[in-house]
Amino acid sequence: MHTTVSDLFAGLWQDYISITPSAHKIHALLAEKTATSNIVNDHIALRTFDIEKVNLHKLAAHFLALGYEQKGDYDFVAKKLTAVHLEHPDTTVPKVFISELRVSQLSEQAQSIIHRIVEQIKPSAVNEDNFLYSGTHWQASSDEYKALLAESEYAAWMLAWGYRANHFTVSINHLSDIHELEDVNTMLKHAGFKLNASGGEIKGGADVCLAQSSTMADHAQVAFTDTTMTLPSCFYEFAQRYAMQSGELYQGFVAASADKIFESTNAS
Repeated sequence: MHTTVSDLFAGLWQDYISITPSAHKIHALLAEKTATSNIVNDHIALRTFDIEKVNLHKLAAHFLALGYEQKGDYDFVAKKLTAVHLEHPDTTVPKVFISELRVSQLSEQAQSIIHRIVEQIKPSAVNEDNFLYSGTHWQASSDEYKALLAESEYAAWMLAWGYRANHFTVSINHLSDIHELEDVNTMLKHAGFKLNASGGEIKGGADVCLAQSSTMADHAQVAFTDTTMTLPSCFYEFAQRYAMQSGELYQGFVAASADKIFESTNAS
């Protein structure tokens, strides 16, 4: 596993921007508009299945080995997801949000497809340094993608894209000159970027100590066994954290908001 957090995140970022070019453009735009030389990453999100070989604990192990600690637990009933978030004792290090799909709650057909692709992953691969940004380890057809999409956008996204950061997140609290999420959203829309409007452009707010927004996912080509399709890839998120009664910034996540953020990879 990686020897440093920075090495791991460098690998994750390079893979992420390779299929999310808008994130690279927004990163540069924010640096220019806010005179912020270092855009701070609040957190990343990773997706997986609740199958032993690749469950969220297997993904979390990569971060625990680098000093992270498991914190919050989350349940997304409608989307059939279980999730946790991890934090590092060094608060300048990005947080990590890992979710897993409860495969047994899908149809037998969907379960069969998911188990078939996971079986194609070499057991040793899960422990490799680059596993968290290694993409797909399987061959699958466009019909299998469509079958999963009919039941779970999350499952279909995993089949198409595999293991990689689903999104990175700009910390609004660490920007210079712009201090409000709404102002960042306005700037992005003026620059032509489309925001996720599910549940409103801003999810949450000061009342829950966390406000979030995100772009809609970029689109990139996916090669299936029978054809190539252009599909939603990854997106860029923006988070503004507020102080709790203790005076410290809230570091967790809000399930109701995260539920809507998941929809940034819906076909738009």
